[in-house]
Amino acid sequence: MSIERNVQTVKDFFAAIGRGDREGLLALVAEDIEWIVPGEDWPLAGTHRGHAGLADLLKTASETIETSTEPREFVAQGDRVLVVAFAKGKIKATNKTFEDDWIFAITVRDGRLTNIREYVDTQALARAAQMDASGPA
Repeated sequence: MSIERNVQTVKDFFAAIGRGDREGLLALVAEDIEWIVPGEDWPLAGTHRGHAGLADLLKTASETIETSTEPREFVAQGDRVLVVAFAKGKIKATNKTFEDDWIFAITVRDGRLTNIREYVDTQALARAAQMDASGPA
């Protein structure tokens, strides 16, 4: 596939997430997709595999986090697309907010996303997910 087509596929992926379009999202990812979210001490950290893993990740995200993202730049070479973006949001359990500059390194093959590796501010997210001694903020 062309680099331009790969970038469009990634843009379509983020648009489907924004619309909450589960079917559209699944159509854009390989059945054996792997999504790696770094870090500890926050709800989304871990490696999520396949359509079931993606569904679990998105369900956990919707239950635990309110967030808005702003993809600012798409950089592509071969089958890789880097998305440079900014997110802000709140961890629901703690009511603490976060801001996060992030990059997703995404592999696209045959028109589908096969791998997503997040590079996020894990410290900001862990801080927002951490309960204070008195409970949620």
